[in-house]
Amino acid sequence: MKIKTKLRFGFGFLFLIVLAFGLIALFYLNELSNKSKVILKDNYKSVKYVAEMRNVLDEGIFPLGKQAANTFEKNMAYEGNNITEPGEKAAFDQLKNAYNTLQSSKSETIQVNSIKSLRAILHHIEQLNLTAIYNKNTLANEAAGRANLYIMIAATLSFIILFTFIVNFPGFVANPLAEFSSAIRQISKKNYKQRLRFDNNDEFTELAESFNGMVSKLNEWENSNLSKIKSEKSRIEAIIAQMQDAIIGVNEKGEILFLNQLAAKLMNLDEQKVIGEDVAGLINKNELLKRIIKPEKADKMLKIYADDRESYFQLESREIIIPNYEDIDEQALISSTKSAGNVYVLKNITQFKELDEAKTNFIATVSHELKTPLSSIKMSLKLLKDDRVGKMNEEQQELIENIKDDSDRLLKITSELLDLSQAETGNLKLNFSVASPVEIVRYAFEAVKFQVEQKSIALQINCDEKLPNVNADIQKTAWVMVNFLSNALRYSAEKSTIIIDVFQKDGFVEFAVKDFGKGIEEKYQKRLFDRYFQVPTDGQNKSGSGLGLAISKDFIEAEQGKIGVSSALGEGSRFYFKLPAIG
Repeated sequence: MKIKTKLRFGFGFLFLIVLAFGLIALFYLNELSNKSKVILKDNYKSVKYVAEMRNVLDEGIFPLGKQAANTFEKNMAYEGNNITEPGEKAAFDQLKNAYNTLQSSKSETIQVNSIKSLRAILHHIEQLNLTAIYNKNTLANEAAGRANLYIMIAATLSFIILFTFIVNFPGFVANPLAEFSSAIRQISKKNYKQRLRFDNNDEFTELAESFNGMVSKLNEWENSNLSKIKSEKSRIEAIIAQMQDAIIGVNEKGEILFLNQLAAKLMNLDEQKVIGEDVAGLINKNELLKRIIKPEKADKMLKIYADDRESYFQLESREIIIPNYEDIDEQALISSTKSAGNVYVLKNITQFKELDEAKTNFIATVSHELKTPLSSIKMSLKLLKDDRVGKMNEEQQELIENIKDDSDRLLKITSELLDLSQAETGNLKLNFSVASPVEIVRYAFEAVKFQVEQKSIALQINCDEKLPNVNADIQKTAWVMVNFLSNALRYSAEKSTIIIDVFQKDGFVEFAVKDFGKGIEEKYQKRLFDRYFQVPTDGQNKSGSGLGLAISKDFIEAEQGKIGVSSALGEGSRFYFKLPAIG
């Protein structure tokens, strides 16, 4: 039966109850007003017995309990001894049979039919006695009083029935909805064994069947995915165990999630015992783990004694981000991301570190060995230019100049390589002193003055004499300025302008060289300070060794400064460095 039909029947039942009790009340009032008969004592008792039995039925607890059954049987016995009206004996026999059927049967259908029969029979017995009462003229006044009582009982019964219906009938719709709501909450918690059972053959039953089918499919999907996830988990664990890098996994609660055998060996930990342990407690006992979880240096290179020698490891850490599905106040699900922890990887770079040191030592040795013959070549070139040795023709003079340019270039490269090797090995020596920014700029200007005049460059210097001093190596800082200026001169057209700006900003003194050449593409700017990197040229400008800016960066950072560049194609370039101001 459809829900709409049930609602119609329910409200129709209410209407009939009200109408029935209204008609009964009107009937008795009309009967009492037309008759003035005496209510016989026996008839009154029968009505009372019937009322007691009906009260038992109205309590609605079936089968009847012991107390209710005693009350009903006692009043039924009284009624059997008080039969006064024609037809009352047959009705009593029917009443007795219907009551025995009610008490002996366990079938709900038979019980419902028996109750209806009992009500009808009681009503019939009552009607017999009421008719007799109405027919007694000698007790008319008493009958009128009892009529009022019957009306009050009818009103009370109507109120009880209506109130019971109002309280219980909404549950017909609300209870299934509450079950659905509870089941949906269980599904949101991945309880796919939840099922709904309705046997009313209505819309709720159909909806429950669809819901159960959906849950069954979800359960199948979950089980198939679970086996797949377990398989993938085993495969990932095998891969992690076989990796040549040390790997440590920490979940979002700060607990060790996994670590492979190499990581356990490096940190001298038991792989099985530390799984699930709190990292905060372990780092207090294990210094290496503390350096991994909370590194103190930005470069994240760790020096560890492993394999019976000092080894170098590069630390890499990655935060693991996963989808986040949260039930917010039991409302709709929202999708976002959250951290599932961190993975720390120690890559063994000992071999590369040793190769790098060998390369640095080789460069330092070769550069040092080259400086002596190059100096000898320059001395020989100077002697060849002396007329006392002999005069040379123009072609010989041109050859001498070319040899001089190449030897100067080689000497510059060897000097840069020596500086680079010192920086790489940590042997870079700086002679710090309190220096005036003006002094550094003047030193650099004198170094490039001849080149500026040759290209007719307008060199504009903006430097205040009252700028605070800096604590720096004057020669090496000036060398950086000279390197900036040399690059600016190389890429500036004749009769153009180069600007030197020196000013104080945020506790630093900033030195900047601005040219108006063709500029540098953005994709090359991030690599300008890398060693051996050279910006591709169009062939018009000679490229350097790719070491000048890298060495400049080493010098400035060793002085606790910062270095950088800003450039745009067609607008020129601006190279700058900052040194902490003092005084």
